[in-house]
Amino acid sequence: MAASRCAINRTLPALLLAAFLFLPGSILPVSHAPGEEFAAEMKTVGHKIVFETYREGNWELFAAAADGSSLVNLTRTPNTNELYPHVSPDGTKISFVVDEGEGSSKIRNVYYMNLDGSGRTLVATNARQQFWNADGTALAYLKGEFEEFCYKDYATRGILIYDLASGRHRQHPNQQLYHLYNPCWSPDGKWFLATVHGGMGYRHAILAIEGQGQKVFNLGIPGCRPDISPDGKKIAWGASDYALRVADLDFSGPEPKLVNQHDVLTSSKPMKIYHIDWSPDGKYFTFSRGPAKKCLGRIPEIVGVQAKGWDICVADAQTTNRWMPITSDGNCNKEPDWLPVRHATNASRSSTR
Repeated sequence: MAASRCAINRTLPALLLAAFLFLPGSILPVSHAPGEEFAAEMKTVGHKIVFETYREGNWELFAAAADGSSLVNLTRTPNTNELYPHVSPDGTKISFVVDEGEGSSKIRNVYYMNLDGSGRTLVATNARQQFWNADGTALAYLKGEFEEFCYKDYATRGILIYDLASGRHRQHPNQQLYHLYNPCWSPDGKWFLATVHGGMGYRHAILAIEGQGQKVFNLGIPGCRPDISPDGKKIAWGASDYALRVADLDFSGPEPKLVNQHDVLTSSKPMKIYHIDWSPDGKYFTFSRGPAKKCLGRIPEIVGVQAKGWDICVADAQTTNRWMPITSDGNCNKEPDWLPVRHATNASRSSTR
């Protein structure tokens, strides 16, 4: 089976483009047709992409080159469900959540491990949606709101910060933070960005939260799941189920503000686009794309919810709708995160399932 997948990988970009461009609801290019030229360009990108995928009844973390080749199973744990991968900025570690237990004993916990799978370390129990600081010395995470397991992404209460060297946890100074989800940390460490839903006096908003203080600002933009560019100067987020947007991010004044908002990717129903993530050099995005169909009443973009037909894509951050898929099996491929080239995996775990 592994040999046949390797054969497929050699022709993957061309086949994926042909298949996706004729799917109902495919994104229509505006500034440049994403054909062989873009596929060839992505072959030159050294950064890899890590994502969650559901295969043979189990969630695993896979990595692939930016053009979809060299697919690698990083976890290879048939009895453990790993999800929501986030790679440390130096590329040496991957943090993730694990849904452990069954029934009433089910719980979501935060872990990290070395890139080769060694050194798996439990960070926190009943925790989720972890994110790194700029130098990879700390992991922040959201504490689960309830003791009982819940799929809702906003079922959270409080931000805690875990120091890798000491193993100590500390709570964010603002202890009134709740119903946040998909947070990220500014490179200078001064700000957190996160979505809030039905909490802190907001119906739904994207917030800027002081990293070491009490202040919280509503950025006044629609949508969810913000991601700050590596240089801290831009923000990308999902403006709707069918549009991914970018703006310049300005923290220089008394309040954070956004300017020059514009869509970088759009899609037609029923194909949603979610989980946008900047590449380490700020030149590209990766994102998830798939049909809007619910699974057991749950929307497909939620962590841990099976999303048949969803795949990982890459896009040019400098223009509009120049993109290509890098997976095509539709195995609930979601939550992509870039792996920096300087520590790109040597594929020591080259088996795929």
